[in-house]
Order: sequence, then C-alpha cells, then structure tokens
Amino acid sequence: MAFDFKGKTVLVTGASRGIGRAIALEFARGGASVALNYAGNAAAANEALALVQQAGAAKAKLYQFDVADPAACAAAVESVAADLGGPHVLVNNAGIAIDQLVMRTKDEDWNRSLQVNLTGNFNLIRAVSRPMMKARGGAIVNVTSVVGEMGNAGQAAYAAAKAGQIGLTKAVARELASRNIRVNAVAPGYIDTDMTAGLPEAAKTKLTEMIPLSRLGTAADIASAVAFLASDQASYVTGEVLRVNGGMYM
Repeated sequence: MAFDFKGKTVLVTGASRGIGRAIALEFARGGASVALNYAGNAAAANEALALVQQAGAAKAKLYQFDVADPAACAAAVESVAADLGGPHVLVNNAGIAIDQLVMRTKDEDWNRSLQVNLTGNFNLIRAVSRPMMKARGGAIVNVTSVVGEMGNAGQAAYAAAKAGQIGLTKAVARELASRNIRVNAVAPGYIDTDMTAGLPEAAKTKLTEMIPLSRLGTAADIASAVAFLASDQASYVTGEVLRVNGGMYM
C-alpha cells in the first residue's frame, strides 16, 4: 500500500542506504518531494537519488551534512524549504553504532554516539519546528531501536541514545500538538541490512531464535511503519512508539 504524499516535502536523514533508503523510496512512491541527507558516501547517495527519482518522487535532491552539527542542520532545512518547499515531514533516521563494553568505551565514542543518534534528532526537530508551526501542521518520525527499550550488552552508548530519542519524541509531541504537528517514533528490532549482513550465521540463528516471528525484519517493514505515522491515516496518533520487531520485545 502506497500512502499519498503528493504536495508534501519529506526530509529523510541517513537516506543513502539501508533503512533510510527504503524510507525515502516509500515516500517517493507516494508522490512526495524527497530531500535525502547523507554524511559522506556520495556513490551510495547518488544511487539512492536515482532510485527515488525512478520510484515517482515529484522532486528529489541530495543534501550532505552532519546531523550532529546544529548550524548545518539549520542551513539544510532552509535549503530544503527553498528548493522543494516545506519540509512537511521530517524522518530522523541517521545513526551510528559504536559498540563496546561500558568499561572499554572511550569518551569520544560515547559523545559521538549521543551527538549523532540523539542530538542530531534534536537539531533537526528544532530546525523544522518553526516552518511547521508557521504552516500549522507537520509530522516528525524518529527512528529509534528495540535496544532503547530493552537494552543490550555492549551497546550502552547506542541504547542510551535510542532511549533518549523516545523521551525526546514524547516531550516534543506534547509541545507541538497544539500546532497540529505530530511526533512519533518507530522502534525497529533486528533488521536485515548492511549492518547485520556481516554477522556470523551462528549469531543470526541465535537472533532469529529470540524473535517470535522467526525472521529478521526488512528495511521495507520499517519504511511502511514510518510512512503510516507520517500519513493522514495516522492523524490522531502522536507521542507513540511503534515497535516493529517481530515480537522480540512487547
């Protein structure tokens, strides 16, 4: 099912590959204008742009910036507004995982994880809130993680940042509701992407045994959930965390 996003501009961060690319494609199939953020992989970003254009996006353009840089985020939102209009929808998907046992985690790795995974969300929410408030409407979807709710050994920084995203989602949902701006989160479980492709088969088997639906999720599973929360069909949904994890955490 393709949701209707004609006349809407959607900014998707971390859109060059994996879940972010799938999300960008889902909005493109709905006829949106799509702004694709990427950090540094120009080849992957250009490939994603071509796919989004082929999928039916009204317009599409790449924007390279670091979500952890507040000035870059503010400038990017202004550029998107000038180039494509809006933005009417923001999807905070960009993220990094720097995994390590807590006793071995370096200060710089802890800080970078929070800057990208949590502060990056804040930077962009702050940047889009003004134009969305002026338009008296909008939708924001933050892509968090199952580990933000259940934790995971060796991922203290990542889990802390993802849990913080949930708190941020709920606080901003309350703050912006009076302006008809909805803020929700999608919490993926283990998804079959580049990040999980390198896992040994034994590890994948063990993961699958933990999931009642007995499979890893797909990027398309997450994209569908994000599109729903951003669509008019979810017009009475805000402050929600939609778990897409195959029953791994309920």
